[in-house]
Amino acid sequence: MAQQHHDLTDSAAAPAALPVTGEALAGYLRGQATEFLRALRLHRETGGGPNGSGGGTADAVAAARALRRSARRISGSLHTFRPLLDPGWSEEIRPELAWLSGTLALEHACESRLDRLLLALHRLSGATTVPTQISGTGTGTGSGTGTGSGTAVSAAAPTTTAAPAVPTSAPTSASASQRTAPQRRRPPPPRPTPDRGNLTVGAAKAGALLDRQLTLARTRAHSTALQALGSSRFHAVADKVAVLASEVPLAPHAATTDPRPLATAAEERLTDAVAALPLVTAGHPYNAEALIHGLSPDPAPHPQDAPWHQVRLLLRLHRYALEVLHGSDAPLDVRLLSAGQALDRHRDASEAAAAAAQAARTPRIAPATAYALGVLHADQRHEVEAARYAFQRSWQKQTIGTGTS
Repeated sequence: MAQQHHDLTDSAAAPAALPVTGEALAGYLRGQATEFLRALRLHRETGGGPNGSGGGTADAVAAARALRRSARRISGSLHTFRPLLDPGWSEEIRPELAWLSGTLALEHACESRLDRLLLALHRLSGATTVPTQISGTGTGTGSGTGTGSGTAVSAAAPTTTAAPAVPTSAPTSASASQRTAPQRRRPPPPRPTPDRGNLTVGAAKAGALLDRQLTLARTRAHSTALQALGSSRFHAVADKVAVLASEVPLAPHAATTDPRPLATAAEERLTDAVAALPLVTAGHPYNAEALIHGLSPDPAPHPQDAPWHQVRLLLRLHRYALEVLHGSDAPLDVRLLSAGQALDRHRDASEAAAAAAQAARTPRIAPATAYALGVLHADQRHEVEAARYAFQRSWQKQTIGTGTS
């Protein structure tokens, strides 16, 4: 018999550990505001500020990620618990934090999207070498700012790394391990098919095209982020967050109001959004639903992805609400974590497929290049499908194991 599930936001679950007033929200917001200011100071010290040129260093990237993390949590908490806050102040700062988080995320999204697509091209074309952009042996190490040359994807020129023939009698100077080690026969390489040959021919040019387009997009995103961090709009946000670190404008009734019903409402919105997803179809791997509906000539994202992106957002809001209730003692729900990771992969794959489709619309590209981009698009739509299947498995496991719906 399955153990009866207790709601993490239920006051009867752990009355001594859970906060009971809006002061818990105030403490959480003060902590996140402090993290925001610490990350901002680190970002400026590492040269990632508006006047610096070191935005690609590891410390600056980590600082930008911490800025996004705290901005998302403050904005999400203001959305979930807005009845406990001063309405004018909350509605003024919340969209500004969302703007900042989204602006800072663009550069990282372009870089990770390029890495994902080049690795997928390498895998699909059957090349024996890793693209220069990914392996770090060329000009595009780490930052995703490769030169966009034909070496961005080395799928068209696989290296021949056949093992040398083993002599029948080893030299007397050979070590004992070399004399006694069994010789494993390498499996023969896969015989190239006509389709694989066409893909191999176009993979290098497709990779170079993606490299040029996404590197340009990343450069623009980096410039946009630097301009945003130096703008008066950002300084106004930073000033409000600095005040938030010491004083939270709570509503007059917040001191005696229990925040747990608001967290429960956030969980219910998540549950309702998941119930609207086609989980029955997603429960069957390789059902081709994501691929068929992803072959639309419309350059805009297909509307079938939007409900899954909305569930991803609601899942984050639910997690942030649990952090507000539990503070530093927030329990780690592995099932929610795995479901969130599946939705992150879904978002990444769908955006990568859209980037491949956009590159395929480039005028006057070679047929082999267009073919490689079409195969890449289909591959990423299959990844979308696999992510939906993984989310369905995680969510159903949560439902069965905990007794919730």
